[in-house]
Amino acid sequence: MSSRKELPGRLLRLLSLLQSRREWSGRELAERLGVTERTVRRDVDRLRSLDYPVTGTTGIAGGYRLGSGTSLPPLLLDDDEAIAVALGLVGAAGGGVTGIAESSTSALAKLEQVLPARLRPQLAAVSSAQAIPRRGVPQVDPGVLATLARCCRNHEIVAFDYHDRRGAQTRRRVEPYQLLTVAWHWYLLAFDPSRDDWRIFRVDRIEEVSAALHRFTPRQLPAPDAASYLIDSFTSAPYRHSVRLTIQLPVDVVASNFYGFVPGSIEPAEADACVAQFTAETASLLLQYVAGVVALGADFTVDEATPDTAALIAEVGDRLKRSVSGVAASAGPGSG
Repeated sequence: MSSRKELPGRLLRLLSLLQSRREWSGRELAERLGVTERTVRRDVDRLRSLDYPVTGTTGIAGGYRLGSGTSLPPLLLDDDEAIAVALGLVGAAGGGVTGIAESSTSALAKLEQVLPARLRPQLAAVSSAQAIPRRGVPQVDPGVLATLARCCRNHEIVAFDYHDRRGAQTRRRVEPYQLLTVAWHWYLLAFDPSRDDWRIFRVDRIEEVSAALHRFTPRQLPAPDAASYLIDSFTSAPYRHSVRLTIQLPVDVVASNFYGFVPGSIEPAEADACVAQFTAETASLLLQYVAGVVALGADFTVDEATPDTAALIAEVGDRLKRSVSGVAASAGPGSG
């Protein structure tokens, strides 16, 4: 077996690219490395001479793939990448993946063993941080996430049972595009050929997932990116409950209170006022949005609301008023 010498910079970059994706064409690799395809072929031959199992196919659709080998290092990380992995592991402990806290701790310990000495103090500092899990977050099976992630990367059709928010179950066969996480919830963005449209699936509602072992050509997403599509879908979804408020604050002040995306729409009404239309599957969730507006300290009016939402807002308002009436009386003139 050839002894592995320290790899030159370009070979390290090539190896890193091959590890990051299942398959690359020679043209793609040449563009990323800023060299010719002939140089890529020579560099691939050099990696093979060092016992890195790079496989390739010829022809127009030919490409390169890094296979598994008994002596192949599982990862090559630079300093910043190693610390980024450690930060990700600490943060993952607070997420909604079953058993992730223990797995993260174990992975951090293994990472510390293989890191250069110069990085161990930084890793120790990062590892001392603690992520506090959020209560009530739906737990996701890590095996389901792994299968979906692999199918997204390899452009493989995936099949699964899905329970929608009303409890109805269907068997789906989709072209997975990307996994996303928002507010501790995991989502799969995919194209569903049977509906001839894009769909978003909550991963905690996915069961019996399996790869169909059939490749597909990725479709053009009707949005700048997956995150934009997800947020637009959330804000425009027709949920059962809604409320319309006129708020005496500029639109940018109100929008900034909702951490990343608005569950509905907020439009300017006048120079220092706006109209907010919130929508949600439950009236209690809408009440949280209204409470967020109350916390802004500005005057507002409830212009429209679905019956359950209006009744809940009125009931909670009356209860709050009664609960503080005694406090207000005891704090009046002459008290204390």
